[in-house]
This record gives sequence, C-alpha cells and structure tokens, in this order.
Amino acid sequence: MARRTVAVASLGTTLALISYTAPLATLAPIAADLGSSPSGRSWILSSMSLGLTAVLLTAGTLADRLGRRAVFVAGAVVLALASAGGALATGTAGFVAGRVGQGVGAAAVVACSLALIGHALPPGPRRSAATGLWGAALAAGIAVGPLLAGVLPWRALYLLVAVAGLALAVAGRTLLTESTAGAPRPVDAGGMVLLAAGLSVLLAGLTEARRLPVTTATVVLLVVGALLLAGFVVVQFRSRHPMAGPQLFRHPGLVAATVASLATGLGIISLSSYLPALLAPVHGTDPAAAALLLLGWSGTSIVTALLTRRISERVTGGVRLGAGLLVMAAGQLGLLGAGSGTGVVLASLVVVGAGTGVVNATLGREAVASVPPDRAGTGSGINNTARYLGAAIGVTVTSVLTSPSGDEPVPALLAGWHVAVVVATGFTAAGAAVALACARAAARTPAPAPRG
Repeated sequence: MARRTVAVASLGTTLALISYTAPLATLAPIAADLGSSPSGRSWILSSMSLGLTAVLLTAGTLADRLGRRAVFVAGAVVLALASAGGALATGTAGFVAGRVGQGVGAAAVVACSLALIGHALPPGPRRSAATGLWGAALAAGIAVGPLLAGVLPWRALYLLVAVAGLALAVAGRTLLTESTAGAPRPVDAGGMVLLAAGLSVLLAGLTEARRLPVTTATVVLLVVGALLLAGFVVVQFRSRHPMAGPQLFRHPGLVAATVASLATGLGIISLSSYLPALLAPVHGTDPAAAALLLLGWSGTSIVTALLTRRISERVTGGVRLGAGLLVMAAGQLGLLGAGSGTGVVLASLVVVGAGTGVVNATLGREAVASVPPDRAGTGSGINNTARYLGAAIGVTVTSVLTSPSGDEPVPALLAGWHVAVVVATGFTAAGAAVALACARAAARTPAPAPRG
C-alpha cells in the first residue's frame, strides 16, 4: 500500500509541475495564437500561480477533514478539465481562466500528495526516502514541462495533460487508501474566504505590477490584497478552530520549512522563470535550448533529492534546509555571469540544483513531520503556499528590476539582471539564516509537534 501511495502521489506532483512550468517554453506561440497583449502575456505566465497559491492551504485543510484521497482525485479531475479548456481556448481570457483552473486542481493534488505519504509511512528512514522521491518528482515536473513544450504544439501539450489528469484520477481512486484527520474539525470558513480572496487580489496586483509605471488600479489591488491577508491573520488568532493558527508555528521545524519554501520561491524559482526571457536577447537562445539549460538545475536536483535518504537522521531538518539554501545562494551568484555565455549559466544552475534537491526533499519531510498527524494536509498546504507565493512575488521583483519597460537594450537588461540576482540571492541567504536559527532553537528546546 505504501509503495502505491508514494508512486501515485509523486506522479501527481510531477504532473502538477509540468502544468506549472510549461509556459516557460510556450509563451511566445501561445501569445501569438491568442493575440495576447503585453498584459495578457503576463497573465498567461501568472494565472496558474494565482489558482495554485490561493487554494493550496484551503485544499490541504479540507483534505484533512473530508479525505485526502477524495480531494486528490477531485483535484486531478479539475486539472484535467481545466487543461482541456485551455487547449480549446480561442482568446487570452479563456486561456487564462483555464490556467487558473489548472492551478486550483494542481493545488489539491500537491497539498494531498505529502499528506498521503505522511499517513502511509511513519516517521523514520522510509518516510525520508519517500519524501526524497517526492522531491525528485517535483524537480522532474519542473524539468519535463519546458522540454515537452519545446517539442509539442502547445494545444497538444495541454490535451496530453488533460488525459494524464484523468488517468491520475482513476489511479488515485483505485490505488490510494482514504485517510482523514480522525475527529472532524469545524471548518474555518472565514479564514478560507479571507485567505483565498487576499491571495487572489494580491497576486493580481503583482501581475499588473510587472511593467512600470505602476497604475492606481495596481496599487489598489496590492493594498486590498494585503488588508485581506491581514484580516486572515487576525481571524487565525481569534478563531477557536483556525485553519493555520499561531500554535502550529510554535514548532521550529514548521517555521524553518515555511521560510525555506518562501526563500526558494523568492530565489531560484523567480530567477529561473525569467532566465529564458533574458537569454533570448542576450545570446539568441531559443526556448528549447533554454529548457535544456534549465535541466542543469532541475536534473541535478532530481539526483540530490534521491540521495538525501543517505543523510543521517541525526542531521535535523533545519540544518539540511540551511545548508541546502546556502549552496543554492552560491550557485545563484554565479548567474551574475549570465552575459558571459550559456556555459556559465549551466554551471551555476548545476550548483543551484545540488542544493535544491536537498531542500525539496527536506521540505517534503518537514511539512508533515512538524505538524500533528491529523494536520498533515494543512502542513503541506502551508509549505507549498509559501513556495508559490514567494515565486509570485519573486517573479514580479525580478521582472521589474531586470526589464521595467520591457524594451531595454542588452547592456541595460544585464545591469538590471545583476541587481535582480543579488536581491534574489539575499532572500535565499536570509532563508538559510532563519532555518539554521530554527535548528538551534529546536536543539535547545526539543518539543513534540503542537496539537492544534
């Protein structure tokens, strides 16, 4: 049963990440076919992040209550239907709606995948090996998405994802065992609404902010999104049954995992998302070649994620996360030499990948180990929400710093890229410092996962 669970959960994660990364290599043909404006191109890239980030924590919380298999299967069906809708879209608005739907479906799949693994395997070496495989599956999706997009017509790719999503739903329904939190918790409806609305509005504002000057409407979106999220935090402190209450974050492991996920999104995910757009004018690199370069990052991380099972269990999660993030930061600094040639880019991405694999595998473990067993879906939702919120913010920051007008000459583009790399690396290094500090705190005051 455990092997089937790990296999289905990992394949679901791979499919979700294939959907997420495919536009890295298909933005130009999709925008051309749909007649998209510059703003529309930004929405094509960002719309799945909106659905994914806004729903991840809610999906994980509902999975703990309603059943992780049930929510996983429902997510796979939504991913399939939304992918088919995107494939058949005739305009930008229809395609963006399909991408948002893909994000919603992928959120349910990703949030439940770690919870299913956590239920199937007790803490220890076997779970560590399983979360290493999950981390490798995550990296495989990142790698395969752009590669498939480089060889398949984009509509065919989305139809392929639709078929794969239906197959995943069938596999989940027949091969997975249902699990819940046990005693049902009341639904934090207010928290769910505020979180989903706040993240949706904030991400819409971030998408519109990728080109300067920033309009009044964009500022309003950012402010309203921030206020809604502030309201969510207030509700979590006051609710008797919060979906992500402050008591969960008394565990240093959850703090370390959340901050490390956020730093990963703000760092390498944001830089890698923009890298193909940089290499095209600087070196004339086409999307397929850019996808192969990114394989240096994602492919290396697959290997190191699998190798994390060889790390002693005495090495805590905080130490693993801190060390992995420091390696990633060192590799990211190498991207300052992107103007020197693609060889420098590839070497830097390989170094980043070495750290990323360790971080991904460890995040998979810590997301379920640092919360009570009946909150595994919530832990996974918190972890992945932080990752993709960081990515959304990071891509906006990288875009604005590198190419605020969208039409800079190459020297100005590289100068902006250098600033973006330094900023992203600073985020990664800060995440490493927090993770290591949490490791020290956990060593001084060891405590069981909080109940709540």
